[in-house]
Amino acid sequence: MGGLIETSYAWLLVGLAVIAEITAALALRFSNGFTKPLPAVLALAAFGSAFYLVSLALVNLPVSTVYPVWAGGGTAGVALLGILMLKERAGLWKGIGVMLIVLGIVMLNLAAGGHGA
Repeated sequence: MGGLIETSYAWLLVGLAVIAEITAALALRFSNGFTKPLPAVLALAAFGSAFYLVSLALVNLPVSTVYPVWAGGGTAGVALLGILMLKERAGLWKGIGVMLIVLGIVMLNLAAGGHGA
């Protein structure tokens, strides 16, 4: 049972890393090319946190699953929040792209047995 708890905890860290990655990308958007200190510092801190959390998750999970989940989750999350919060253009191709990213993440997890094994 200890392994399951470690694996679940590792996936929680990946989820938190995805949130940190999304936060960092959105903060970059508001940093105005790193000319606004608060969003710039937030972006750097969030990116640093994301890397740290992923490094911890990689102690118990394979990089071949974790990295695509982290990168894809961040990409899909930023795309969706850009559309919903920043009123960026949403089109058919963007929607299909986000769906393919999510499908890819699901397939990677299925291939890994759902627990990164």
